[in-house]
Amino acid sequence: MKETLTNRKIWLNGKIVPLEEANINILTPTSQFGVNVFEGLRCYWNEQKQQLFAFRLEEHFKRLRQSVKMLRLEDRFSDEQLRNSFIEVIRANDFREDITVRQTIFLDGTGSWSSKGPVGMFVAPIPKGRAFGSKQGISACISTWERINDGNISPRIKVGANYINSRMAQMEAIENGFDTAILRNNQGKIAEGPGSCLFIVRDNELITPPLTASVLESITRRTLMELAEKELNIRTVEREIDRTELYISDEVFMCGTAMEVVSILSIDRLSVNDGKPGRVTETLKNIYFEVARGDKEGYEQWLTPIYPEAK
Repeated sequence: MKETLTNRKIWLNGKIVPLEEANINILTPTSQFGVNVFEGLRCYWNEQKQQLFAFRLEEHFKRLRQSVKMLRLEDRFSDEQLRNSFIEVIRANDFREDITVRQTIFLDGTGSWSSKGPVGMFVAPIPKGRAFGSKQGISACISTWERINDGNISPRIKVGANYINSRMAQMEAIENGFDTAILRNNQGKIAEGPGSCLFIVRDNELITPPLTASVLESITRRTLMELAEKELNIRTVEREIDRTELYISDEVFMCGTAMEVVSILSIDRLSVNDGKPGRVTETLKNIYFEVARGDKEGYEQWLTPIYPEAK
């Protein structure tokens, strides 16, 4: 790991500064009320090509600007500014390993929670490996907390305040001895996990809740659906899922930028696939990493090289 948490560099409002100098006023609406929108992005290091690839960068920028629009913030950053700031700060840190990058547009100044501006932005890269290390899979429980929905605070917007909902579910899960949680929507149907979407496999059919089931319009979710169809000839069915259907599924897995692809080996202490990762899940996960790391031909359009001196 080249950089540590204490000496890495951050892009803040047009300047690359040491982490300890990346400060904002504590009275900003983003500090007081969580008024910010963000993207978590992954970059994968390819040792053979000596290149760091950002995965589906343009799709993340598009979703970030959609969040800005829906939260009614000032839209002052162009796609070029989003891209340049992202690449500049990674190069400034000279990361040559797997990293995650938080790109956040926040409500600055000393206005109220209903202000539209001024807005600022920071871009913060950090070395990041797999979410659960070398674990084959994780345990989950059905949360007692209900997932937010489009009628109150939409999960379609990646706004910082939304993640209090995920926090409540995750803390409940951990305190009860599980690795993560699965939330239901206000109709009692399965929605998603804290910061991750959910898939099941039944009778060789890949199934996931629809976007109207109180889930984020996940880029990783869409990626896996595309890979399943193109590489495995499996079309994904988007439909409602009941809690008890999870108990009798052949495979269950979660996905997301932070989570990547992780098998769920038990739900409410009932084993899934005898507590072992499933064939479809593992195949999709391996393909996903091949594509994201630049080792599989045909997906170059999803990759943005960070360094100009690639082999």
